[in-house]
Amino acid sequence: MRIGDIELKKPLALAPMENVSDPPFRRICKDYGADILYTEFANCEAVVRDVKRTLRKFEIDDAERPIGIQIYGNKPDSMERAAALAEEAKPDFIDLNAGCWVRKIAMRGDGAGLLRNLPRFEAVVKAVVRGTRLPVTAKTRLGWDEDTINILDVARMVEQCGVQMLAVHCRTRVQGYKGEADWSWLEKVKAVISIPLIGNGDVRSPEDVRRMFDTGCDGVMIGRAAIQNAWIFARAKHYLATGEHLPEPTLSERVELCLRHLRAAAEYKGERRAVLEHRKHYATYLKGEPNIAKLRAGLMQFETIEPIEERLRRFAVRSSAPTDTPAP
Repeated sequence: MRIGDIELKKPLALAPMENVSDPPFRRICKDYGADILYTEFANCEAVVRDVKRTLRKFEIDDAERPIGIQIYGNKPDSMERAAALAEEAKPDFIDLNAGCWVRKIAMRGDGAGLLRNLPRFEAVVKAVVRGTRLPVTAKTRLGWDEDTINILDVARMVEQCGVQMLAVHCRTRVQGYKGEADWSWLEKVKAVISIPLIGNGDVRSPEDVRRMFDTGCDGVMIGRAAIQNAWIFARAKHYLATGEHLPEPTLSERVELCLRHLRAAAEYKGERRAVLEHRKHYATYLKGEPNIAKLRAGLMQFETIEPIEERLRRFAVRSSAPTDTPAP
């Protein structure tokens, strides 16, 4: 599969996720085998107004390549300017968000809201392509709701406008993350376009990755499952190559990755902010372990890393001890 000068074979992509796919988390996923990364999405109006917090999303590192900067909005002029400004950060491509289902985004016509107005969607795509010399990609959904699935029209349109790769989350905007992703649309989309297609939605295991490739997709995008298990990229690649599963990460390995993530976030954001924001990750790193409610409650009281490290490592040691050893 090719995007501009980038050539990849059966790539696995980390989905762009607001408040998740920041540089510390992206680098972890890259180390575990993610082939394509995206920034968190950036509001085009904030970009053109030079809002520093939004522009910080444009910070990328060479170790993350290939990586795309994702922008969103519904005003062609602003999107064209935002694409030009994003290019200055030297990503490998610019990605157009036409899939965010969150009410405050979609209901004002941004993100998946573009699916309700294809002429506006087309104007936005053309503007982004005009605004940059880099390859332009897009991520979208099947349609606004079950009665207005228009992904085939969208796929043809974005290719005609110059988009060089399309990622499709196989749900509608109204579904959000509810129900099951309908992968049957991937074969239909693949049949009407010649640009690469990346499938997304309900990819939770190495077997899911293989099944999604079997639909004819050129790449597979993993989102929420990566939050719970950054190892999924390495595990999927091993499974695709050998048909065998790598061992599940141990509790100690998960704890050490949780701490690595926290330390990297502290370096990027500052210790106190990183500690506060990292609280949402304990449930995912420790998922399935018994006796974690009390542990998580205790971790919430800390605002520095040192006591968190001590508490988590002690938990890992005691939980891995023989069953007749008292729990903490």
